[in-house]
Order: sequence, then C-alpha cells, then structure tokens
Amino acid sequence: MSVFLGIDGGGTKTICVVGDETSTLASAEAGGSNIVRVGEQQARTSLTHAVRQACAASGIDVRSVTRTCIGVAGAGRSQISDIVRGILGEIVSGEVVVAGDSVTALYAAFADGVGTVVIAGTGSIAYGRSVSGQNARAGGWGFSISDEGSGHWIGRAAVAAMMRAQDEQEDTRLLRDILSAWKTSSIEELVRTANATPPPDFSALVPTILGAADAGDGIARSVLAQAGAELANIAKIVIRRLFENAQIIPLAMSGGVFRHSALVRQVFYNSVRSEYPGTRLLSTVIEPVKGALELARKGMPRVP
Repeated sequence: MSVFLGIDGGGTKTICVVGDETSTLASAEAGGSNIVRVGEQQARTSLTHAVRQACAASGIDVRSVTRTCIGVAGAGRSQISDIVRGILGEIVSGEVVVAGDSVTALYAAFADGVGTVVIAGTGSIAYGRSVSGQNARAGGWGFSISDEGSGHWIGRAAVAAMMRAQDEQEDTRLLRDILSAWKTSSIEELVRTANATPPPDFSALVPTILGAADAGDGIARSVLAQAGAELANIAKIVIRRLFENAQIIPLAMSGGVFRHSALVRQVFYNSVRSEYPGTRLLSTVIEPVKGALELARKGMPRVP
C-alpha cells in the first residue's frame, strides 16, 4: 500500500493528513509552521509533531511514506522551500513536494479545473487559473505591506480603530475585550504591547473581535466588513486578469477568517458579485490540506 501525506503549514496551525490511494486514514494538528512567521525551530517542532501524531493515529511508520506534499506561504522562494523540504526529509521517507498554500487551496477547490481561491487565515492571498492555464495572484506580500483582510490585518485594524475611538472619547466593548485578551490593565499598557518589538500576534485577537461583533460592537463589525471588502478587492484583481469576459467565474474561500465570520463572507461575496455577476461561489470553505493530499497522490514531480 502506498502512503501519502498532505500538510497545510499555516502561520497559526499545521494540519497533517495521512491517506492511501483512495482513503483518508488519520489527521493531526500542531502549532504554526510558516517559517517567516514562527522561525525554523518552531516550524520543525510543529511539523514533527503533526506528522508523527498523524502517522501514529493511522498506524503508519513514518519510514513507509511514499510521498509528501506540503502547502506553505512563501514556497516560491528557494530559501524557504529548501528549509521545509529539508525538515520533512528528516522526518519521513519518500519524495517531498513543497507547494504554495495558494496552489494547494486552488487544487482542493477545483482540482485541475479553472477558478479563483481567496485565502484569509493569518495572512491572505488570492490565486487563480484560467481556461488557458494562465495563473495570477494578488496580495500575500507580507504583514507589513499587504495581507489585506487577514487575521493579522483584522487584529491590527481593530486596535487602531479602537484607539481612534479613544481619541474621540468613545467607550467601546472592544476596548474592554482586548484589554482582557492581552492581559493588560490600562490603555498605556495596551499601547506598549501593540508597539512592542517584536510585535504581538495581532491575529490572536480575531476570536475576541468576532465575539465583540456578535455582541453588537460597531467598531468590530466595521473592521470585519472592511476585511470582507479588502478580500473582495484582491479577488477582483485576479478575476480581472483571468476572467474579465467569462460568463461563469468559479470562486472559493479558504481560511479561518472566512470560516468563522459570516459578515466577512457576506460582504466579500456581495462585493465581488456586484462587479462580476457571473461569480459562482462554492458554498463551503475549502481545506487546503485536502489539496495537498491529492497532489501527493498525483505524484507531480514539481509544484509551482
């Protein structure tokens, strides 16, 4: 029996799925393994844990793995893909294919077909493929200059909007919730935390912001709505480049921001549809790890 591993190496969590030629046997999760975000040591720890736990749950020896495909942000840069391939080569046997997380997400959504997928997790990116096989991307250039609508962007935007409300002497639920989430007791301490070097994990504030939005906090809802609009904008860039005159435009969502916020999904879809009425949005939020497993089974010698 051939054994395949599909891995989604995100900034917040790592998911590993073990499968044979047709079935999924087991899965496991660990912490983040995006090297740019968590560093090589943490990535190695997370990947080792996720792979070994998934293999143990399925009764598979890591030395019997036929092929592994991992989707991770930044895979197009050789210094990142080489490190990831080296780490996995120390853990499992067989071929290791390192692909961009946008590639595995697109494959999970449409296999070899056409369409656009927008990922909104810790970071964000839009990626698509046309009928002619042309690819295009937008966003995903890193937290400091891009990743609009991502978990990091939402957390930072919420703190900024909350501080503007403080300037205007508005009391908000969001302030109290973020003070609690960061275990800070004053505005001054919160500001020091927000401006620390290295910076805090703004994406970790997303559950707090979602809770405040559900409770009716106007700032939280406004930030989530803006996130949906920003994600729609990067989707439109890819659609414009690949599907400008298409009557039907397949579109998919992936990532925790979409999964956990109906408001983000609604604003995103309505904004894209207003400009491209032919958009056909998949109803479920896509799991990129499923695409990674299928690419491992497929045995592609090289994935862009």
